[in-house]
Amino acid sequence: MKPESTAQAGQGRRPAGKRAVLGLVLPIFFRHRRRLALGLVALIAVDFLQLIIPHLLKIGVDSLADGTATENHLLAIGGLILLIALVVAILRFTWRYLIVGFSRLLECNLRNRIFSHILTLDRSFFEQRTTGDIMAHASNDLLAVQMACGMGLVAAVDALVMSCAAIGFMVHIHLRLTLLALLPMPLLALCTRLLATRLHQRFNIVQEQFSLLTEFVRTTLVSIRLVKAYTMENLQERDFEQLGRAYVRSNIRVATIQGLLFPVAGLVGNVGMLLVLYFGGRLVIAGRISLGDFVAFITYLYMLVWPMMAIGWVTSLGQRGMTSLGRIHELLSAAPRLQDRVRVPEKRLTIPVPGFRLRDLSFAYPAATHPALRHVSLDIGPGILGLTGRTGSGKSTLCKLLARLYPVADGCLFFAGSDVNSLPLDAVRSRIGYVGQETVLFSDTVAANIAMGRPGAGRTEIEEAARQAAIHHEILQLPKGYETLIGERGVKLSGGQRQRLALARALLCRRPVLIIDDALSALDVETEYAVIVALRQRLRGKTVLIVSQRIKLLSETDEIVIMEQGTIADRGGHEELFQRNALYRFMYEKQLHEPGVGINNGTAGKTTSSFRQGINV
Repeated sequence: MKPESTAQAGQGRRPAGKRAVLGLVLPIFFRHRRRLALGLVALIAVDFLQLIIPHLLKIGVDSLADGTATENHLLAIGGLILLIALVVAILRFTWRYLIVGFSRLLECNLRNRIFSHILTLDRSFFEQRTTGDIMAHASNDLLAVQMACGMGLVAAVDALVMSCAAIGFMVHIHLRLTLLALLPMPLLALCTRLLATRLHQRFNIVQEQFSLLTEFVRTTLVSIRLVKAYTMENLQERDFEQLGRAYVRSNIRVATIQGLLFPVAGLVGNVGMLLVLYFGGRLVIAGRISLGDFVAFITYLYMLVWPMMAIGWVTSLGQRGMTSLGRIHELLSAAPRLQDRVRVPEKRLTIPVPGFRLRDLSFAYPAATHPALRHVSLDIGPGILGLTGRTGSGKSTLCKLLARLYPVADGCLFFAGSDVNSLPLDAVRSRIGYVGQETVLFSDTVAANIAMGRPGAGRTEIEEAARQAAIHHEILQLPKGYETLIGERGVKLSGGQRQRLALARALLCRRPVLIIDDALSALDVETEYAVIVALRQRLRGKTVLIVSQRIKLLSETDEIVIMEQGTIADRGGHEELFQRNALYRFMYEKQLHEPGVGINNGTAGKTTSSFRQGINV
């Protein structure tokens, strides 16, 4: 259960260009351009109002220095400063509401895009990416982008406007003194450029490790019963601590870069302040500038220190945002291997009684060295078809291909007489009820889990589907019946109950094709038999495919197909296969001696004695 290393997590990912990455957010900026424009106007107004205050201080100091100050004059200056402060407070609220609010709208937009895109991806994608990695995109990465497009944008504009305006006022007071104050600035630009590249690299590692940490927690919680059954608590705790320490170390490395940016910016500002104090003081003594000019110049320089320090913060937010936006772009650029080639509105699509026709169908998984299916040809029409064979013979793969979960070549798989690649995916999938080996349930009520495929279904329909899945009476025995919460992945139910709940969900959808991929294995033989009898009554005239290893269930199907190493080894009725197929006879003999199986069906029962004498598998 220990996740892959950080190095492995980041392999094979090619970063996208900045133009493509920014293309994710630029349309959102354009859509909310009026909101942003008003917010930026309010922000710039705040900056210029703050720049008036040093000029008012200059007037007051000069009047005090030359002895022309009066009490009313000073009160007027003080009142004007208070008025400016009140207007600044109102405008600050305005730009925060507009710009920071925009960043939340952008975050919401990206989150919806991520979720919608994830729903379009197929099994191949989820077999290569962990849930923790995907969750990190929708949490940490989105937060970084939101901060960059919110407070990062504010700090960048504020620093640019404030620095340009402050420098302009300083130049107006004394040009040479301004040049002296700005003398250390190239040092800040050089350090920022050098550190920003390392910050990008280190923050990318932080995000990768956050993905690993999230995935580790998720897998541990999902398999908590297994962890306790194997007394693995201490091992999981140790592995989690190691991942946590690695995550903290990576964050400290990022903090080291950020910690260098802020002191360097502060050092540049303070060196400039020191030069101004020395050389500006000499100018005041020589009478080349007034005391009020000197105080105003110091105030403007003090205002310039914040933009200098903001360069480091903006750089940090910008690099974090670009890194995370690149990761989100990579996720949104992932395309499903199985895509619609045609777009036909559902209302215009007419499909007769569905059935499958397979012609020389072969299939291999992306990372596999050998094909899972080889040259399979088979017709599956109305009725119940049983599918059996040894483990790994390709039964589940065939079911997944029929359910359109993986792509197939043209001319190999036909649905209702048409090549599946010529039909929209939704048109095929909406006509197939699929119950896989892995039962998927949600932490919701029993009724909500059954009605997932038909949210508008009434209670009567839900209960009828539960009866046909032979679980209605057991549901009524639960504390709140159909309104009982079943917990994470149906943890409060037994394995057989979970399987029948999933079957009831498929039956409620009333689709003309039903595929049951060994999804009744947790049931006892009697319950399984009751389910198959109910299926015969409900699904008469429809196409049903049941994968099973149990002879009693297979004997109730219309035809049985035996698979071996990805091919069809044999097919026929129960009695036919019993007479001629060694594997089928072996399965029969083995289950005959299992307690509670109770095989006793026609010809098979009559020929058991002769079979026992001659079986050789």
